[in-house]
Amino acid sequence: MKTEIEYEAPTWNQIHYALLRIAGKIRHSGFKPDVIVGITRGGWVPARVLSDLLEVPRLATVNIEFYTGIAQTEDKPVLKQGVSEDVAGKKVLIVDDIADIGKSLALAKVHVIQRGAAELRTATVYRKPWSEAAPDYYAKETECWVVFPWETRETIMKIAEKHQTKEAVEGGVAKLVKAGVPKRLAERVLKEVLGERGDCCNK
Repeated sequence: MKTEIEYEAPTWNQIHYALLRIAGKIRHSGFKPDVIVGITRGGWVPARVLSDLLEVPRLATVNIEFYTGIAQTEDKPVLKQGVSEDVAGKKVLIVDDIADIGKSLALAKVHVIQRGAAELRTATVYRKPWSEAAPDYYAKETECWVVFPWETRETIMKIAEKHQTKEAVEGGVAKLVKAGVPKRLAERVLKEVLGERGDCCNK
């Protein structure tokens, strides 16, 4: 695993095309899920898109908390809310945004199996080569810290919390822009975040 964080920031369109590829892989494999379960929060958007692409209207969630910051985790993932649909006897597709360490995906699999799923497969937009739980379907492998479009503000907030000076925060956000976050969007969010933080990050 990399020690210095490098970012990758796919656009909404890139995510959609990645999910189109995943949907194609799922159809080609012959797997037809009865229920799609998105791991919240990161897996909710990909799960919703796959629900549309695969024409699977039954969409459920399972809430697992693990990451506390950029490349920072708790000791182990915690199941905060069980699967929101009855999956007993059903074919289930679990969806997350990324299989990084893989512990959240592994916990979700155990939970859904315990709830009686007849068949279970997993899908993520990205996977890391060191993931403990390799998804059955994914679009891309990366070693970077992926910043998805739905977590731009959260990521910038985490960068602001990590650094003590405005210059350091701006440097961190510049890396996001280089990775693919739209510059105007990053600047707007950064301005809002620094404004909320007041003088503590204006040294």
